[in-house]
Amino acid sequence: MRTSFLALLATLFLAAGCAEPAKTSTPAVPPTTPGQATGSPLTASGKARIALLLPLSGRAAPIGQAMQQAAEMALFDTAGRDIALSAYDSGDSAETAVEAYRKARIAGAALVLGPLFGPSATALAPLVAQGGANVVSFSNDEAAAQRGVWVMGISAPPQVRRVVDHAIDAGIRRFATFAPQTPYGEQMARTLESHVAVRGGTVVAAELYDPNSADLTTPARRLASEIKGDGKLAVLVPVAPPRLSSALAALAAAGLDSRAVQFIGTGVWDVPGIGAETMLRGAWYAAPDPARRADFERRFTSTYGRPPPRLATLAYDGVALAGQLARLKAGGDFSAEALTNPNGWSGVDGAFRLLPDGRTERALAVIEIQGDRGVVVSPAPATFPSRPVN
Repeated sequence: MRTSFLALLATLFLAAGCAEPAKTSTPAVPPTTPGQATGSPLTASGKARIALLLPLSGRAAPIGQAMQQAAEMALFDTAGRDIALSAYDSGDSAETAVEAYRKARIAGAALVLGPLFGPSATALAPLVAQGGANVVSFSNDEAAAQRGVWVMGISAPPQVRRVVDHAIDAGIRRFATFAPQTPYGEQMARTLESHVAVRGGTVVAAELYDPNSADLTTPARRLASEIKGDGKLAVLVPVAPPRLSSALAALAAAGLDSRAVQFIGTGVWDVPGIGAETMLRGAWYAAPDPARRADFERRFTSTYGRPPPRLATLAYDGVALAGQLARLKAGGDFSAEALTNPNGWSGVDGAFRLLPDGRTERALAVIEIQGDRGVVVSPAPATFPSRPVN
């Protein structure tokens, strides 16, 4: 049961950026649909109304329900005196998310937290443009980012850039990619190629394999045959469990193991039990510092009797952010200018700041897999640069 849950979590982690569980199309929003609220943005007691859009039904319901519980923890911990939080079911589709947003605005929501999936966040943009409340979604799909619709999820391209920077600083100049031929895998390969070039390194090989193939040995051997030159090599393997085991086994059979190359990865490795992959001993990936969320995980487990899914921290930090915005002035300030404070915000997942173009910049650590635990080998930066990175 635990293996299947981790597989579902990994799938949803990717789905938050790439697609929705169900086949949907982004609904056309009639131009006459108003974005304005009909209810008051404040309760009778003066609290700001905040909407929480989560998949509380459908395939992703277990994740959505746990995120709602994390949001309630944040309400109890930091924000309950300043905001009134109402949850709406955004389901598995963009259509359901649009309907949930409309209901929230009718109730007077001053800020919308969620939805989880990128296409759902994109579908809300027309309503925001018509004068609706700003959206801080939990998606990590930077393609959905725009002013008024922020993607707060931990996006993958910055993870690749961060771990490449660490590898370059460690003296590695040669890189390769072994990834599935999916939108996510292709994006990771492009990000590696572009950033390695900026840092003066070389991508010597890239192999994108058929994600539906049961045999990864042939593409792994092709990758091995393309690797030429001297010097330490880093291989990016942006693959989530349980498929990760097959990818690593194929690479080992082709002669690429952790004794010969430096494996690097993304946040899809940031899951419990990743150290069970012995091939990853000594591997690096970029993610928020796990020590910062350890207390949250302990308290969530104590309260609800199970550990939180990895995405739960986004809901906690989103509600904490709403609480801080509510305290900026009487009635709160949920404007784009307030949201994009260049000093950023502090959360369970570390420091972050919302950028004017809808993306989120995060302070990420580089973590090395050592046995059954991850060890931070390059701490997350304490401050942001004066200008956001591209």
